[in-house]
Amino acid sequence: MTDPVAAPPVGVVGGRDAHEIGAHLGWRAERPVMRDALDLVGRAGSRDRIATPALVVDLDALLHNLDVGQRLADEAGVGLRPHAKTHKCATVASLQIARGATGICVAKIGEAEAMAAAGVDGILVTSPLHGGLVERVARLRRGGGDVAVVIDHPDVVAPLARATAEVGGVDVVVDIDVSLHRTGVPDPAAAARLATLVAGDDALRLRGVQGYGGHWQHIGDPAARHDAVATGMDALAACVEAIEAAGLAVDLRTGGGTGTSAIDARLGALTELQLGSYAFMDREYADALATEQPPWRQALFVLATVVSAHHEGFVTVDAGLKALATDAGPPVVAGATYTWFGDEHGLVTRPAARTLRVGDRIDVVPPHCDPTVDRYDVLHVVRGDVLVDILPIEARGCSQ
Repeated sequence: MTDPVAAPPVGVVGGRDAHEIGAHLGWRAERPVMRDALDLVGRAGSRDRIATPALVVDLDALLHNLDVGQRLADEAGVGLRPHAKTHKCATVASLQIARGATGICVAKIGEAEAMAAAGVDGILVTSPLHGGLVERVARLRRGGGDVAVVIDHPDVVAPLARATAEVGGVDVVVDIDVSLHRTGVPDPAAAARLATLVAGDDALRLRGVQGYGGHWQHIGDPAARHDAVATGMDALAACVEAIEAAGLAVDLRTGGGTGTSAIDARLGALTELQLGSYAFMDREYADALATEQPPWRQALFVLATVVSAHHEGFVTVDAGLKALATDAGPPVVAGATYTWFGDEHGLVTRPAARTLRVGDRIDVVPPHCDPTVDRYDVLHVVRGDVLVDILPIEARGCSQ
């Protein structure tokens, strides 16, 4: 479910009263647990009174990350189009755009629909279209949505052109396989053929190319990661050369990610960076970048409560398989070890520096931030020990 309500002005994040926050939350505010949370906003110590498990974002760490990401792009002379598949939140997207981002990326049309309904513009859908999605693209354009799309197969060109011709057409980016083999045209000849088809239809506007190496983002060895990116960007450059040799302009070269951001900036192969996880961060990135002193701060946590403490070596918390993504191994608890303990629970070893009792709160660092966020309807925004805002995650579950 999405709300036809625009995100609040970014200047009021952390400065709204409970009534304003509730109005922005829409149907979510009708839940008893949300009514309780609204009563906590602005109160000292309110962070530790949020019902758990809860998705919590540290506002200062978030703003730090957004500023560092924008500065990295600015200093490299490239655009920043953050990937909203990480946060799925229109307010966070608005914060990114207010800091200088050229727009946002989304993974799916459903996310684009949710973001557009919340008033976000400048949307690039990074997963390639198939023919069954073109009418939804047209509907977005008909509603005034500023959206561009990615394709990687000739069969999509004609249906996309027919669907969007009466609504002013649509901007198109050609997806290039830079070695992930998940999506993208496989070689320069295929890139040139597809780009020529796009440019040959009056309803479609060829913007450029996309090249994303998701498998590079968590390569632990910095030199190996650099070499992988360099090889992939050589493949992208070869496709750009083939398209330009066909007489077409390639104004946009978009891609990259959080783990390769510094390399992407140095290499200069891209004109636009698609950083995503940098806004929140997670254990997986902390592991991959451990030797590099990355500028990012951990901003996202799942707040959990100790619900049982009968054993000498461990306690049980109320955040289990339903509360955290499980694809990237266990989450992190400072000074302790977390082990999956069922759908609703986790086992946390007793830390040496802290005595844990029933009712105590624990911050859990998600192993993988993107699918963890998709488990929740709202973000609890905190500063220190104070709950300062609650934000709807408008694109939660919008994977169609």
